[in-house]
Amino acid sequence: MATEPENQRLSERHRQVLEVLAIAPRDVNALLTLGFKLETMADLVQSELATVRIETVEDLDSKIEIALIQITDAGWRSLEGLTSRSRSPRLPGDR
Repeated sequence: MATEPENQRLSERHRQVLEVLAIAPRDVNALLTLGFKLETMADLVQSELATVRIETVEDLDSKIEIALIQITDAGWRSLEGLTSRSRSPRLPGDR
């Protein structure tokens, strides 16, 4: 029985987030600002296509924790062949 390639199971939104992450790790808040949903990012982390790490940024007397999301090797493999065929990553709202 033939199996479906892993990248065929990616939804359009999941693929878009992975393509943005392929350019550079992003602050989760930046992805939210771009119109991506937290649930979509959580799906990618749960599927081990992305990871999240918390970083602390200090500025004068304050500390801010930010969550950075980054594509994993499995995420790269799921994009194989897709990014070379498609246009550059489209952000939500781009038409």
